[in-house]
Amino acid sequence: MAIPRLTQKEMTEAEQRELKTLLDRARIAHGRLLTNAETNHVKKEYIDKLMAQREDEAKKARKLKKAQAYKVDKEATFSWSANTSPRGRR
Repeated sequence: MAIPRLTQKEMTEAEQRELKTLLDRARIAHGRLLTNAETNHVKKEYIDKLMAQREDEAKKARKLKKAQAYKVDKEATFSWSANTSPRGRR
C-alpha cells in the first residue's frame, strides 16, 4: 500500500525547522543561493527519510498492537462435556 507523499504543511514544526536548517547548510556549502533543482533535491531526500522513519514507527506500533491483542486462553475454550447435563435433555 503506497502512502501519499508527505508535504511541508503536514510536517511538524520541528521537522520544518530541520528542513530549513538542511537547506541553509546546503546553501552555505555551495557558497551561493541554491537552484530550484538543488533545493528540491534536498527537500526530496529529507521527505524520503521522514516517510521511512514514520513507516518504521507505524510498523512498530502495529507489531506492538498485535502482540497486545486479546489472546484466547486454550485451557478455557468451550467444552461440550462441561456444559451439557449428564442426563441429557428432558
